[in-house]
Amino acid sequence: MTFGIEKGVYTLSLGMEATLAWAIILLLIGRWLVQRVYVLQRFCIPAPVVGGLLFSLLTLFLHQTGLMAVKMTTTFQTPLMLGFFTTIGLIASLKLVKKGGKILFFYWLLCSILALMQNSIGVFLAEVLDIHPLLGVLMGAVSMEGGHGAAGAFGPEVEAMGIYGATAVAMAAATFGLVSGGLIGGPIANYLIKKGNLTSTELDENPDAVTEEAVEGTHMTAPLFMQHAAIITVCMTVGLWVATTLKASLAIALPSYVGAMFFAVVVRNLNDHFHWMKLDNGIINFIGEICLGIFLSMALMTLRLWELADLALPMIIVLAAQVLFMVFYTVVIAFRVLGKTYDAAIICAGMAGHGLGATPNAIANMTAVTERFGPSTKAFLVVPLCGAFLIDLFGIPCITWFINYFAP
Repeated sequence: MTFGIEKGVYTLSLGMEATLAWAIILLLIGRWLVQRVYVLQRFCIPAPVVGGLLFSLLTLFLHQTGLMAVKMTTTFQTPLMLGFFTTIGLIASLKLVKKGGKILFFYWLLCSILALMQNSIGVFLAEVLDIHPLLGVLMGAVSMEGGHGAAGAFGPEVEAMGIYGATAVAMAAATFGLVSGGLIGGPIANYLIKKGNLTSTELDENPDAVTEEAVEGTHMTAPLFMQHAAIITVCMTVGLWVATTLKASLAIALPSYVGAMFFAVVVRNLNDHFHWMKLDNGIINFIGEICLGIFLSMALMTLRLWELADLALPMIIVLAAQVLFMVFYTVVIAFRVLGKTYDAAIICAGMAGHGLGATPNAIANMTAVTERFGPSTKAFLVVPLCGAFLIDLFGIPCITWFINYFAP
């Protein structure tokens, strides 16, 4: 951690250790606030969102007033993300979710329709507000379902077509979506659960499951922790190598965490069949919760919120419309298509998270809700599988078609 003057501005530079420390502190502050502020608890706002946004608002104030600039080193962000998605794969026992096949298909279909509608809304409002339609596409599925990754990839492509500021527009829209997705997912699920008086079917089918897992977790030892940590890191390493190899050989866009998650799924289900080792879901969930909390806290604390402050009025209108449509789509359409069950409500919280921001947002939303109302194994398998990879099977071609159609 260093302090100096850069370009006439006092600048605080946080190394990777200091950035990690702040991410953990903000996560704890977020948990403390969620436990004590009724509104945050009632609407299931994730603790990392609360803590991370507080720091982002502080850096926004410092930037706007010119008092100080803050630079952070997010070296740990990628391995934390990989670790979390690996734990998702390791708890994805097909024996537990064999009844969820149709839900995965319907959810993928809903996400595909969502990508089409987001692009259509963006283009339509861009025409109405007299801005280039390609900017509407960038404020559609590119930055909403696609997140910062797609925004960073497609923004420069559109800018190369002569649309000035396209990259900045895409990244700012993705930032808006990331924040919005983390804020509305919990309230959506809370509303659906309370309105339908829904409960977790897993608690009904096996009321002792949670108790047994909790008791098992309380007897966690250092050797058991290290054993599971070793399994997770090996899956991360091999899965990342597989994903990198596929990207290079097949020239396909494949997020790095997809390889780790899918390899972990294979390991888990082969182990269920051959019984090579004992996998404790309590310990795996414990490690995954730590990885997710710190990762999302770090991702949100490093947001450049002043990019949102500089958005023109047309952008604000388009992005607000995307959020309102997401609320309508999840509550009125998706919830009904998915069966109006407790699992459907949790999945809707996830859809709001990754449909406006990123898959980790979706998981954080679902985690916040299930911690209060009960588990949903189907949701935690369906949403990451679709949000991490399956949606791209339709989303990327859809975005590419819109860009080519409206290209100058």
